[in-house]
Amino acid sequence: MALDQIGTVGSLAPSKSLFETIEKQDTANNGEIPFSDYLNQALNNTNSLLLDADKLADEFAAGKTDNIHQVTIAAEKADIALQFTMQIRTKILDAYSEIMRMSI
Repeated sequence: MALDQIGTVGSLAPSKSLFETIEKQDTANNGEIPFSDYLNQALNNTNSLLLDADKLADEFAAGKTDNIHQVTIAAEKADIALQFTMQIRTKILDAYSEIMRMSI
């Protein structure tokens, strides 16, 4: 019975983004991006989704558009992206707290 090799820590880095608009970077020709870059891009994408949702809601309130479905979909996309970003932040803070509690 052969066991497959366990991946390195680098294999835990996101190889495909959950956000479709995040730009891909060439790093070691394996499709991986540094976590800090991924986090910065995710924050920027979340911010743009929130701004777009606010813009569409303002246009709907002003009567410039009557497509309530587009407004609702944009608001839900922004909400899901914000929840995802907040969960990542929470996990990072939990990991930091755990590392700080370790004895050397």
